[in-house]
Amino acid sequence: MSKPRVGIFGLTSCAGDQLAILNCEDELLDIIGAVDLKSFVMAQSDNEEKEFDVAFVEGAVVTEENEEKLREVREKSAILVAIGTCACWGGIPASANGIERVELYRQVYDTEEDYFKCGRTVLPLKEIVRVDLSVPGCPIEKDQIIAAVGSLLHGVSPVLPTYAVCTECRFKENRCLLVKDDLLCCGPITLAGCGARCPSHGLPCKGCRGPVEEPNAASEFDILKEKGYTRHDLEKAFRTFAYSIEIPERA
Repeated sequence: MSKPRVGIFGLTSCAGDQLAILNCEDELLDIIGAVDLKSFVMAQSDNEEKEFDVAFVEGAVVTEENEEKLREVREKSAILVAIGTCACWGGIPASANGIERVELYRQVYDTEEDYFKCGRTVLPLKEIVRVDLSVPGCPIEKDQIIAAVGSLLHGVSPVLPTYAVCTECRFKENRCLLVKDDLLCCGPITLAGCGARCPSHGLPCKGCRGPVEEPNAASEFDILKEKGYTRHDLEKAFRTFAYSIEIPERA
């Protein structure tokens, strides 16, 4: 039986998710041995870009070149997996959506030139093409990408967390930074999978894994409002990684 043809690609991002794959260390040789890795620019030369059984794509769609590349990969791939929060939700690149781009780039680069290619809204992959599986994280967690590869090799979808970071805090018996310490913690509406890493070290969750499927943002806002926070405070915090989050009004 032939090995599945796999490609790993990056759009606009920090490349941290591809690096996380390389950092699988002991498991990496088993992964490479189980697949026919045809394209992974970060890790090998002589890459082929023909047909893929599975393509893993990191990064947000920031430029027209990104979109063109994504559509090409989608057309060549039976299964497309978005890896990392930029690919799944837009991530930090999308946090600037709504800001006039030419002015933004002039300020960042301290120049009056206007030749930057920056005239479009930053989007996650699912806004451009069909995505078969999403594995969020900033960067992705080692155990989740290994589980995703293993499950796909067996022809099934991996079982990934669907609950909130708050649940992981409860498992660890962490002190609630939102209720007890009045900190703006996005744990109640953020998808779990990180093991509540930041709250376990006394730092409020910043929402880097994106929202749970049905985030009860209105309920969290009610708690934050009592502590002096505004709707803008919560939206600003969460939209650092997931620009499309909405904080609905109470009926």
